Amino acid sequence: MHAAFVSLPPLTQLYLEHRPRALAIARRIVGDTDDAEDVVQDVFVRLARKAPGFGGRAAWSTWLHRVMVNSSINWLRARKRRERLAHEPQEPLSPELLAVGAEMERHFGDALDAISEQQRQVLYLREVRGLSYPEIARLLHIPEGTVKSTLHRARQRALALLEERGQRP
Repeated sequence: MHAAFVSLPPLTQLYLEHRPRALAIARRIVGDTDDAEDVVQDVFVRLARKAPGFGGRAAWSTWLHRVMVNSSINWLRARKRRERLAHEPQEPLSPELLAVGAEMERHFGDALDAISEQQRQVLYLREVRGLSYPEIARLLHIPEGTVKSTLHRARQRALALLEERGQRP
């Protein structure tokens, strides 16, 4: 059994029709209109090259929403890395402190990789982006109670994984 071919309207039509919603999604996540515009442009440029991952199992607008959320979160991660690289520490850290910090960051990254995608998204949007429960619920299209329980489970699981590895934040 093979996947059915899904025919999409011309990209220009999709862009004109869905750009306002895509921009609103990106703006809510990245927090800046210019940066959100960059994310939207990047997504549609990638779509112009090929439509990765769209198999027709959901409406195109639903698929685009998920792509915009993921692309926006990835853009924030990249911005954070760029900002971290752009700022030199005031005082040089000792090699021991650098090694400890790198090890803790690696363990935390491993812990985040071990939790579910939804837990990771909720944790990121709450702890890094500082979004409220209702904002996260609207953004991810899940009930507010689910946001709260998912955040609780994500925190507990990440801490448990860190403790298993002998790391305590």
